[in-house]
Amino acid sequence: MKTAGVAAAYDRWAPIYDLVFGKVFTEGRSDAIVAAEAVLPEGGRILEVGVGTGISLPQYRRSTRLVGIDISDAMLDKARERKRKLGLDNVEDIAVMDAEAMRFATGEFDVVVAQYVVTACPHPEAALDEFVRVVRPGGEIVIATRIGANGVGLRGRIEKLLMPITTRLGFRTEFPYSRYENWARRNGKVELLENRPLPPLGHFSLVRYRKIRD
Repeated sequence: MKTAGVAAAYDRWAPIYDLVFGKVFTEGRSDAIVAAEAVLPEGGRILEVGVGTGISLPQYRRSTRLVGIDISDAMLDKARERKRKLGLDNVEDIAVMDAEAMRFATGEFDVVVAQYVVTACPHPEAALDEFVRVVRPGGEIVIATRIGANGVGLRGRIEKLLMPITTRLGFRTEFPYSRYENWARRNGKVELLENRPLPPLGHFSLVRYRKIRD
């Protein structure tokens, strides 16, 4: 997977993304937003990485200050239009940006939310490192993510077979939880707060980390 290829894939998804993935991930998005807003300090800011068409933006409280980024400008055109139509004045900015090299200051946000985006990054661990960099010490990283079967059983075999197809579509089917464990151990700046299954079918999880204070 390469950044340009992922951007092109999601540019193609833009016209139908909400129709295909909207209802499927509604509950997972809601859980991630509730978790993020529960720890947001008064006047705090959330960065949503992979905001896409902005489908989740109306689910946040109007008092929540938001910045959204995505690699696909076509997806963001939908997000900008949604912000305009719904009068989402709490959304401060919507910008094209690479999750693996964000143009934000260190510690700029109180919470980073990443919904169904980590497995779409060409270098997921680099993106996770960036999440840690841009969140303040004591802040949280809230991730809704696909968790693969680690090659085990029928599901694991299917995920492996689908990988050549799904990578062209802009995401991975093979992505075991051990990648998160290994990354957190190497990064050394986060502590795991939660890992629980999300619908549909328990193939996804809500994973929460806190950035350790110095």
